[in-house]
Amino acid sequence: MRPEPGHDTGRNALRHALRRDLAMAMKAREPDAVAALRAAIAAIDNAEAVPAPEARQAATSSHIAGARAGLGAAEAARRDLSDSDQRAVLREQITGYTTEADRYEALGQPAAAARLRAQAHLLSAYLLGPS
Repeated sequence: MRPEPGHDTGRNALRHALRRDLAMAMKAREPDAVAALRAAIAAIDNAEAVPAPEARQAATSSHIAGARAGLGAAEAARRDLSDSDQRAVLREQITGYTTEADRYEALGQPAAAARLRAQAHLLSAYLLGPS
């Protein structure tokens, strides 16, 4: 599976390309591509998460301990990653795959190492796009 050229050149172009290609990989029943794309999307989503506040706020619900009442009380704004930040997260994923592939190779598991290298290669194609 290779990334398809898209029309989106905005801030979330990488994420949109990953999601679009994930749907295509699922339809094509390509489990290694699906696993790599899901992991990449999750890594970007996790990088956008804001750290939890250290101080606990007082409970305002009489029904559930520690719950806050009101619409959106549990929502937290997410960080907005730039395109270069998203690409940095993707590079970390690729580095992780290649490191683990080397480890599997050293442990005598060439099939697992080849699968991880293929996943790293698939994700590296997304770094070739416009920055």
